[in-house]
Amino acid sequence: MKKFLALVLVSAMAATLLTGCGGSTTPTTTKAAGDATTVATTKAAGDATTVATTAAGKTELNVGVLVWKYSDTYGSSVRAAIEKYAASIGTEKGIKINLDMVDGNDDQAIQNDQASTLLQKNLDLLVVNLCEVTAGQPIVDLAKAAGVPVLFYNKEPSESAVVTGAKSIFIGTKAEQAGEMQGDILAQLVKADPKIDTNGDGTIQYLMFKGDPDNIEAIARSTSSVSQAIKDGLKLEQVNGQDLVCNWDTAKAQDAMQSVWAKYGDKIEAVFCNNDDMALGVIASLNEVGYNAGSGKYIPVIGVDATDAAAEAIKNGKLQGTVKQDGDAMGKAIIELAINGSQGKGWLDGTSYKMADDGFSIRIPYSPVTK
Repeated sequence: MKKFLALVLVSAMAATLLTGCGGSTTPTTTKAAGDATTVATTKAAGDATTVATTAAGKTELNVGVLVWKYSDTYGSSVRAAIEKYAASIGTEKGIKINLDMVDGNDDQAIQNDQASTLLQKNLDLLVVNLCEVTAGQPIVDLAKAAGVPVLFYNKEPSESAVVTGAKSIFIGTKAEQAGEMQGDILAQLVKADPKIDTNGDGTIQYLMFKGDPDNIEAIARSTSSVSQAIKDGLKLEQVNGQDLVCNWDTAKAQDAMQSVWAKYGDKIEAVFCNNDDMALGVIASLNEVGYNAGSGKYIPVIGVDATDAAAEAIKNGKLQGTVKQDGDAMGKAIIELAINGSQGKGWLDGTSYKMADDGFSIRIPYSPVTK
């Protein structure tokens, strides 16, 4: 299938070159599923009369954006920021940025098809928020065949997928930092209220709600939250002996919490969640049994993302803490680097971002949020 797609892309490129030999200007219309039509004008390579024929001088950029799931709360904040900064930074730099953004609906097969479709258009760059973190290489292979740079964000692909890409980079976070801040929050809560240890055994019995078993962020948040709380002086015991994988989803977390509560009940003394959506699902389940309603009995629940809904839950005493993952800052970084990548410049040229020690990524910092 990959060979067939590569042949299609090569044929399309060849056809474009043949058409351009006469030096005529050809309007090309692209459209994302459900989105507005955008129009870009291209000229044949070698027509030096138009600045836009050279990558570094392009004043109109076509950027494809593959999003893992539109309904994800944090992801929605990043999408909004991408759209905002594409307009504002583009205007500031005198560049029109056409975004062709599509929803993978948490289905990697759908996203692969979307990648193939977008790469047959007149793209200057492909931005990718993977549905499955293990699926980066096939998309890189398609992009390389089309000669299109790839910018991954949020869900971290394998290092090899980024490093072997046709000018690829990843924008994300320092994976363990969020978990460390969650561990600090729990330790501070217990220090302020020792009665959180309801059975008085000197050990906090906890649950871990995990986003995705293969996701680097999920793995790091899960392990570092526990290790940091222990470094802070707590003794911890996982009540059910294993993480509860709920794919970042509120409803799945609520169902899982109902099941585990039926078995362990108030033996549970704290809950870590890899994101706020799952934390809100846990709280909804606890509300059903008289906990975390804003007053009275509560079990500390700590999330990640600092979504608007989470901030409201903290204000109302239902959620005890979260860690801010800055979607606005993520969206801004994506656009700043996308402009450079689209124009054939160094990814970080003219920006304040620093390459991480791994040599293939930049990292957006977290910050803790409590009442």
